[in-house]
Amino acid sequence: MTITEAALAATLRAEVERLRTQALDLERRFQPALDALPAARRASAANLIHYLALRQNELRPLQANLTRLGLSSLGRSEAHALATLGAVSAVLTRIAGGQGESPEAFAAAMDAGTRILRANSEALLGPAPAGRDTRILVTSSTEAAYDPALIRAWMECGMNALRINCAHDDPDTWARMVENVEAARRAIGRPCRVLMDLAGPKLRTGDLESGPRVLRFKPLRDEIGRVVEPAHVWLTAAEAPASPPTAAQATLPVAAAWLARLAEGQNVLLRDLRGRLRRLTIQRVLPEGVLATCTRTAYVGPGTQLWHREDRADTCVLGEVPPLPREIVLSRGDTLVLTAAPVPGRPAESAGAGGGVQAATISCTLPQILAAVRAGEPIWLDDGKIGGTVIGATPAALTIRIDVVPPGGGKLGADKGINLPRTRHPISGLTEEDRANLPFVVRHADMVGQSFVNDPADVAQLQEELQRLGRPDLGIVLKIETQRAFAALPRILLQALNSPRAGVMIARGDLAVECGYERLAEVQEQILWISEAAHLPVIWATQVLESLAKRGIPSRAEITDAAMGDRAE
Repeated sequence: MTITEAALAATLRAEVERLRTQALDLERRFQPALDALPAARRASAANLIHYLALRQNELRPLQANLTRLGLSSLGRSEAHALATLGAVSAVLTRIAGGQGESPEAFAAAMDAGTRILRANSEALLGPAPAGRDTRILVTSSTEAAYDPALIRAWMECGMNALRINCAHDDPDTWARMVENVEAARRAIGRPCRVLMDLAGPKLRTGDLESGPRVLRFKPLRDEIGRVVEPAHVWLTAAEAPASPPTAAQATLPVAAAWLARLAEGQNVLLRDLRGRLRRLTIQRVLPEGVLATCTRTAYVGPGTQLWHREDRADTCVLGEVPPLPREIVLSRGDTLVLTAAPVPGRPAESAGAGGGVQAATISCTLPQILAAVRAGEPIWLDDGKIGGTVIGATPAALTIRIDVVPPGGGKLGADKGINLPRTRHPISGLTEEDRANLPFVVRHADMVGQSFVNDPADVAQLQEELQRLGRPDLGIVLKIETQRAFAALPRILLQALNSPRAGVMIARGDLAVECGYERLAEVQEQILWISEAAHLPVIWATQVLESLAKRGIPSRAEITDAAMGDRAE
């Protein structure tokens, strides 16, 4: 060891000791908050505070100098921040020629932090599967409620937990999903947790004016126009319509008595809305309806006539069909009015001779938020596909200048997400619909997901509701998907530590829109670090390997994304 090395070690030790003192000072400042937590959670909360104190400093020069002495950096200190500083200080003391505690004296504390995180992960998410530490969470589709084999197949392919999104479907459908999970557990002989996500105060676009009531079905053709797969059509009783047993392009409601007279192999004829004759061939007759195929494209609507006898003696008239969804086409520079009035939206239209153009209008699902928006604030629509600036703001309506659209223009439909990343609104993180769904959740789920958490008060509301329902032990998963939540994350996690089982979901879809795609990599990394410091497990979501799920082949970016996700629990 050279004199220069000893002097550098002494200097670095003084810097490390300053960081230790700073961490302990911050712990003393938060002592009342620590004392208010359950005893089993205080060590985790203290470590979170120590880690935050450490991250308040510019550590890169210190890291570089530690590397010069052959010492590991402080970069993996999240789960045991104070013990890491103590161990590094002890090594530097030895290098500087002094005597003191052995670095091994801190090993137990470092192991304890990792052990607590592992135990918390298992308590919330279940045991880690053999051969890997990261569990796989699958979001359920509606089909999984009616196809028990689907959930069983997911489990056989590695699913460790099923996520049910309460923003979709209904309690009867959710109950079927849970029953199918339980059946798959028994059949396969291993656990599978159930996470039920509350919808939360999701701001979305309202309804649009209805389009015409038209159904179209067409066969799949190859490059030269030959039919590869006919169109599948489901005929069901208009008096009691039933869902098709397999994917069908169109569902045709017809009179039950007429439907009962159809037989397999029979042809049903119709003349579509263009006056063209089309033939449906009956493939299967089921108690719920009839499955037919067609090798030609057809457009049908209410009043379209169908018959199955040459003389047309047995004719049926098609019943009501849903209207086609409408969309508002937007280009850069267009004006869009987001209104609080619950009226159907409509595209821009001419205001008459010499009157210019009347701007496109659409309503929203949380009109009370509009009062909090200010002119000049950004707004993003449809998961960030369309962006604009608020140029006029009143509690009744926002006037928006469209600044960002996809190539060729943007199409805005009903029920699309709206993000206001710089708007501070007073909306509670727990809606009345969430409160109504919670009794079902506490009876059937292992975990409840809270969407659009913004501050500790939102978490406290959920904890109070679970206490009232007699399930304070139910696992909670806090979805971090707004800028406000990211800024308040340490305080949110301290509140979460009041629950015996808690974790974090990095909801990267909305988070990317809120924080900007250029910041997403940095933000999700910091959420991982801060959550680990609180010894709370993280769920890495969403759309991991989506191309693989939909097309059977992952993109190169998805492979890297999945590898990054392996750092989560």
